[in-house]
Amino acid sequence: MDKTHAPPLSGIRILDFTRVIAGPLATQQLADLGATIIKLENPVTGDEVRGMSAVGPPRSPFFVAFNRSKQSVAIDLKTARGQQLARDLAAQCDVLVQNFRPGVMERFGLDHAALRAADPRLIYVSVSAYGEHTAMRERPGFDPVLQAESGMMELTGEADGPPMRTGLSLIDTLTAAHLSTAVLAAIMSRAQTGYGDYIDLALLDTAIAALGNMGSTWLTTGTAPSRAGNNHIHSTPNGLFQTATEPMYFAVGSDKLFGELCRIIGVPRLAQDQRFETVGMRHANRDELRGEIEAVLTQHSANHWVALTRHLPAGKVRTMDEAYASPEVAERKLVHEVGDEEETFRVVRSPFQFAETPVADYRVPPKLGQDTREVLTTWLNLEDEAITALQRDGIVHCPYE
Repeated sequence: MDKTHAPPLSGIRILDFTRVIAGPLATQQLADLGATIIKLENPVTGDEVRGMSAVGPPRSPFFVAFNRSKQSVAIDLKTARGQQLARDLAAQCDVLVQNFRPGVMERFGLDHAALRAADPRLIYVSVSAYGEHTAMRERPGFDPVLQAESGMMELTGEADGPPMRTGLSLIDTLTAAHLSTAVLAAIMSRAQTGYGDYIDLALLDTAIAALGNMGSTWLTTGTAPSRAGNNHIHSTPNGLFQTATEPMYFAVGSDKLFGELCRIIGVPRLAQDQRFETVGMRHANRDELRGEIEAVLTQHSANHWVALTRHLPAGKVRTMDEAYASPEVAERKLVHEVGDEEETFRVVRSPFQFAETPVADYRVPPKLGQDTREVLTTWLNLEDEAITALQRDGIVHCPYE
């Protein structure tokens, strides 16, 4: 179908003070939906992760992952003139997102009370570890620390091993999704009421909410689930099983799926075995069932079994290069190339796919301060001479002209 509409957030302006993962990922998602994102950065260092690479260019893979399709404006917020420029830019925006530690934006005169008093339509988002207005507000916190404190780490790892963090920044990623959803809801609400809102997001809140059914088990029964490694705490076969080559993950805990697996791998007798007839019996006799299944699976390669179990929830453990080269990733067109005169970057496309409304074109992650002069000129009507004077005084950074 011909996509003739503009991206859904076209015309929405967002002033982005965020760094590292949660905030930048959220604003990148909003950029994919068509919003104009002005990433306001420190003129010297920029986002802390810009250079977070042992080798390579100043736009590190870490930075590239969360900052495509944005404009970079470099302003020194420690100066009174820089703070005023930021306030002037905020007055031109629909949304402001920041993840400084609580109190920092107040010192800059950029807190939500001050800015929303000046512009009641502004949607102001604060992201912090423990909440903007709590006793823990001054305490820093990063994803793995919140995994530890929330109980998530205690649930992760082998049953007889130590607690373990997830390999990915799961809490940051979930917080980004919550942030995007909250901003979209606030935009809808403003369309009805004429007023913006203040959104207070905390990594702790996300972490506790992410406990999901595990947390509900404790809240309901008072008993905490035990670590189960790659197994599921309630059902089996639901875990990692060895083949003659790579291991495979099977999630076939129901009676129907279990019976189908037994038929496909050539041991239908297991579905009638008294030890494995019900979900509860299979869970109680998990080790014996694993032995029976792996005795069959280890006779052939993972690829052999993948072909036979295509209609079951099962898949082999892939390396990253296998995952990116997989036919599923290719068919969904998940990897795109974007480039400028210096570099080409491979990026993962937006997960948003609309039938009628396109996402915005992907653009390279910005160089530090590359859009400073253009934004100050077009948004604030500053003359070139005034911007040059600001740069001479170290208040702004306009290196690419």
